[in-house]
Amino acid sequence: MCIRRARAGHDSQVQISARGDYAVRASLSLAQAYPALMSAQAIAQDQDMPRKFLEAVLADLRRAGVVRAQRGAEGGYTLSHPPRDVTIGQILRAVDGPLAGVRGLRPEETQYTGAAENLPNLWVAVRAAVREVVDEVSLAELISGRMPAHVRKLTTRPDAWQPR
Repeated sequence: MCIRRARAGHDSQVQISARGDYAVRASLSLAQAYPALMSAQAIAQDQDMPRKFLEAVLADLRRAGVVRAQRGAEGGYTLSHPPRDVTIGQILRAVDGPLAGVRGLRPEETQYTGAAENLPNLWVAVRAAVREVVDEVSLAELISGRMPAHVRKLTTRPDAWQPR
């Protein structure tokens, strides 16, 4: 996830990469099948995503300990932990690194002078706000639709579904 600067005609945005989106979707498929194994091909078909790209994402998730792989004819992938113990934040960090980056730096590493000297405080607050959502929602909660109340409440705000 990255904090992006405004482009012509677009507001600044928090960006979820394709890699992060695919990782969460693949993890949701694995969570639904847990503890059974799923092949990369089955996940790709379930989520309508390219298998080669998915395999690279699954490798990142495996290296981070989010999923485990089993080789062989009956092999495939499964979550390393029950779906209730895996958060969306863990998955995003596994494939994209830190949740909020500013010009390739972590928010607390930024430094500004003059009128912008307090900007690092805002970037840290943005990261904290993102954490309050992605680190508080497990795969099991997302599959069931029973996310924490504070997360559900965010989706009911009048402008939540409107682009700005």
